[in-house]
Amino acid sequence: MAVHAPRRAAARAHTMRLAKASIDDSGSSWISEATPTVFVVDDDVSVRESLELLIRCAGWQPELFTSAQEFLAHPRVLVPSCLVLDVRLPDLNGLDLQKRIAADRVDMPIIFITGYGDVPMTVKAMKAGAAEFLTKPFSEEVLLSAIGNAIERSRTALCQEAKIQEIRDSYASLSRRERQVMALVVCGRLNKQVGGELGISEITVKAHRGRLMSKMHAASLADLVNMAATLRLAPVPEG
Repeated sequence: MAVHAPRRAAARAHTMRLAKASIDDSGSSWISEATPTVFVVDDDVSVRESLELLIRCAGWQPELFTSAQEFLAHPRVLVPSCLVLDVRLPDLNGLDLQKRIAADRVDMPIIFITGYGDVPMTVKAMKAGAAEFLTKPFSEEVLLSAIGNAIERSRTALCQEAKIQEIRDSYASLSRRERQVMALVVCGRLNKQVGGELGISEITVKAHRGRLMSKMHAASLADLVNMAATLRLAPVPEG
């Protein structure tokens, strides 16, 4: 799998387009600026070496592993990433590894590569969430495109995760009373009704509401309602 100059240039251009398109308006600029990591798990040293060169020339950071167990021992990275994974591996195979990491590494799409693929295997991998299933031999352009798309998916997932964590952190900063007010406000209660249910004055409700809106960085009631939905806050019972 030789890497030629025109292909290197095309790979760099593809990387730059993805980086430009990934600017996140929520302030998670570190996700856009971080160099993506491409993990490769393949027991064939020649495949690992050729993929390492291709990935590095594309502007991404390669991390190479000879087995699934070796990969599992590596700590998770919080940068856009994907996993290029051989199906047939010693000990734990690629499909089993996919199953092991499905729950806690949703921000890392998997691109399967194999020289022995069949339809049932492909279907199983794709149903389990694989981004691509490539059968050897495949072209560099096909693999680079698959990696680029997977990294963009990873970047989107990380940005979403960062937004959710920011909302959780903001909610954690609320006082007990502010959380009570928020729970009632997002259910459509008016300030007067909130005061009546909590046994406080309407003026006090307005003060709590103003502080919680500021702490939650909510520009409007609609924003606050969406945040409550993200947090899956239990609705306040009627009556």
